[in-house]
Amino acid sequence: MNWNKHSRFEGAHAFLGASKYSWLNYDDEKFIEAYSNQQAIYRGTRLHALAAELISLGIPLKGSHQTLNMYVNDAIGYKMDPEVVLYYSDNFFGTADSISFRNGRLRIHDLKTGQTPAHMEQLMIYAALFCLEYRQKPGDLQMELRIYQNNDIIICNPTAEDILPIMDKGVHYDKLINKLKEME
Repeated sequence: MNWNKHSRFEGAHAFLGASKYSWLNYDDEKFIEAYSNQQAIYRGTRLHALAAELISLGIPLKGSHQTLNMYVNDAIGYKMDPEVVLYYSDNFFGTADSISFRNGRLRIHDLKTGQTPAHMEQLMIYAALFCLEYRQKPGDLQMELRIYQNNDIIICNPTAEDILPIMDKGVHYDKLINKLKEME
């Protein structure tokens, strides 16, 4: 059989594809909700890319209390780096939306474009990863973590007591995963 070539779709998944077969059971309302959620994810990805580019180029947005504008302008103002991978191991890593470390102060900002309430634990994991990768003691740092969502900023200043257990658990589970892999 000579199969038709669809190289631009290799590795991609259609919204109405076989691997996401649950749409077979949707009514119109559920289908519209699922499609809208998928579009929101796509929009969020594009907004993150735009924000990273604006921050990298140092191009601020018109001052306003809109989420994207506050996030971009603050990241530029604090001289932060966008989309930084923080790595402990192949099992334990993540990408901070924007981050800076100067004079013992760790700053991590996260842009949330969806409506689902954000959780500060994500940023605390980034802080733990930073400490592990760059061999920093959380007790020696001042930390400010910010979530930008729904035209608001949520600020957290975690302590070593918040970050050390995350570091310990991440390292422990990393070792556990590696042991499990050895047994496979």
